[in-house]
Amino acid sequence: MLGAQWGDEGKGKVVDLLSERFDVVARYQGGHNAGHTVWIGDRRMVLKLVPSGILRAGKLAVIGNGVVIDPQALLSEIDSLELAGIAVQGRLFVSNRAHVILPFHRLMERLSEARPGRAIGTTSRGIGPCYEDKAGRCGIRIADLIEPESFRTLYLEHAQDKEVLRAAFQLGEPIDVLGTLQQYQEFGARIAPMVCDTAVLLNEAIQKGRRVLFEGAQGTMLDLDHGTYPFVTSSSAGAGGASTGTGVAPTRIHGVLGVSKAYITRVGGGPFPTEDHGPGGEKLRTIGNEFGAVTGRPRRCGWFDAPLLRYTAMINGFDSLIVTKLDVLDTFSEIPVCTGYRLRGKETAEMPATVEGMAALEPVYENLPGWCTPTAGLTHYDDLPARAKAYLEYLAERTGVEIGAISTGPERSETIIRPGSRLDKLL
Repeated sequence: MLGAQWGDEGKGKVVDLLSERFDVVARYQGGHNAGHTVWIGDRRMVLKLVPSGILRAGKLAVIGNGVVIDPQALLSEIDSLELAGIAVQGRLFVSNRAHVILPFHRLMERLSEARPGRAIGTTSRGIGPCYEDKAGRCGIRIADLIEPESFRTLYLEHAQDKEVLRAAFQLGEPIDVLGTLQQYQEFGARIAPMVCDTAVLLNEAIQKGRRVLFEGAQGTMLDLDHGTYPFVTSSSAGAGGASTGTGVAPTRIHGVLGVSKAYITRVGGGPFPTEDHGPGGEKLRTIGNEFGAVTGRPRRCGWFDAPLLRYTAMINGFDSLIVTKLDVLDTFSEIPVCTGYRLRGKETAEMPATVEGMAALEPVYENLPGWCTPTAGLTHYDDLPARAKAYLEYLAERTGVEIGAISTGPERSETIIRPGSRLDKLL
């Protein structure tokens, strides 16, 4: 299950909802820059690294090898969960092959974001530089972190290299290398009981007939290969990342679910063809409370982009689409939907590979009538207003993907699963 747009589609609630029907939930990419928000009654839970399935009693949660982990952030999240009465010990498993985010990575990201004209709009939490070290074959993994002597050797070598860069660019004060070393060794000791070869754990679970839900972070348009490069994340946010990020073969994964808002948002820089800079976009932001769960940054808002969804459906092979935040559109008398693009005066059916090409796209809109009737909290498809159903059917027709579920509010119960849909059958 993964995002079909630019992230922030409401995946946390969806994973929490669906995990009731699975035994294991496995996160396969990203870091603690991706916040998944789940409401349980009046309690708001924001999960950054721990899979949302941890909120369901008796379910196992796995952080796969494709994730990059800030040990301090992980332990802080675990402490918060346990303080809220959520049992974590014995239910959370961390891959020994996942890479470790170190303080130097945050410094390097701040340096990168400070370059004139090159800022991506990242959260500056060190995720990108950690993936750079992973690709450069000089990263430190969880397996190293939990071995004190091995970690000491690798860390000191790493620190020396990064300190040269820090000093050269006069980026902040020198890091307390020995103090940080001791701190991370303490982190490793706390994390060690949760560490294992999660590829073995997941494959054995599948072999025994247990159901596994794979959880992606961010969204497909932030995928390193298929997104709006370079305004992307540093990992494989598409469905293919589920295999590389967990060690489970693609032939053992039997369905792909996409999550999309009933409109569209984006955080950070980069092209956004259907962004609304006027009162419509501001209204979406206000009603939808479109502010980042981790950073609090206001999200850029715009209208549903059918060509973009067709593209992400092609990349991922969606079996079914889960549409969230339908209720945000309840007060709009007219709702624009992008049905196509023009590029330099000509219609195009392809997604441009360059930022310049994406920025030059002109969306072609069709305005659909709104329903101006509350949908918040509805749980049966037949109870939706006729125009809301017509809107959803129009999106399905234009994207070529069935809409198997609709979220009508932030709580678990505020969801419609359409009987007989492919989603219903997968569950």
